[in-house]
Amino acid sequence: MHKTGILALALTSVLAVPASFAADLPGKGITVQPLQSTVAEETFQTLLVSKALTKMGYTVKPTREVAYNVAYTSISSGDATFMTVNWDPLHNDQYNAAGGDKKFYREGTYITGAAQGYLIDKKTADKYHITTIDQLKDPKLAKLFDANGDGKADLAGCTPGWGCEAVINHQIVAYGLSKTVEHNQGNYAAIIADTLARYKEGKPILYYTWTPYWLSNVLVPGRDVVWLQVPFSSLPGAQKGIDTKLPNGANYGFPVNSMHIVANKVWAKANPAAAKLFAIMKLPIADVNAQNMRMHDGEASPADIERQTDGWIAAHQALFDGWVKTAEAAATKS
Repeated sequence: MHKTGILALALTSVLAVPASFAADLPGKGITVQPLQSTVAEETFQTLLVSKALTKMGYTVKPTREVAYNVAYTSISSGDATFMTVNWDPLHNDQYNAAGGDKKFYREGTYITGAAQGYLIDKKTADKYHITTIDQLKDPKLAKLFDANGDGKADLAGCTPGWGCEAVINHQIVAYGLSKTVEHNQGNYAAIIADTLARYKEGKPILYYTWTPYWLSNVLVPGRDVVWLQVPFSSLPGAQKGIDTKLPNGANYGFPVNSMHIVANKVWAKANPAAAKLFAIMKLPIADVNAQNMRMHDGEASPADIERQTDGWIAAHQALFDGWVKTAEAAATKS
């Protein structure tokens, strides 16, 4: 063969490698629909999974924002593919109502150490020696947190449809607070903005929150606010019977939650590479808190969150590439 012919053959071979590699990507030709709630702070952890899927060849649609119960029913029915915010055990009732393990693929733990509970400002806690939420049965103490003049403590609470809604409503009754505490619901971000404004004015505040979320970086527990304990464990529905007391004896009324990536079970079985990815990805809660804080500080546009996610990947490139490589290997074994 002439040298030119050898060179042409070599070039053809080199050029053919990327095309062959692309054809071998496990997600080629497969479309994915991610879901999350309307909480913008969930975008980072969702986008991170979407970017890993994209690298594996999947066509990932823009994330749809829906209520949690809609997300579970949509994934169960196959109208959507996955979400990264399956709180366990907080969402167990919604998860089970939509089909539970028969309908969902849920392997591995994406985020651990998600705490939640009730807090008040430290100044009021110290002055009136308030350490447990059932102390607010006392109308005089409850009135300290009255924001609208009805005599009841105003608890900045949960967006309707969230898992915490059922817990808070249950605990208000269980701890004898129905006559003295009002669970204020609506858009959580708006309610918390009002709560922060009251705090800055030096007024007492009572609110529910969770981690990971930026709020605990602004109102720092132990410095600005304190967690309130509950008199005993009491949870509704599928969580009934769970002991929320911590090893140190403290009891904040909620078990420490984990977050899982949950996907349609039929789809996951047909896509072993994606299923493996969902099972092995792990994201430190501190990294979520840090990203959420950047959003609170003004970097909250879609472009900002995209840049922050890309920055996280660049800072953890070997880990990210390892997830993808391990996941892709699962496709060849199936």
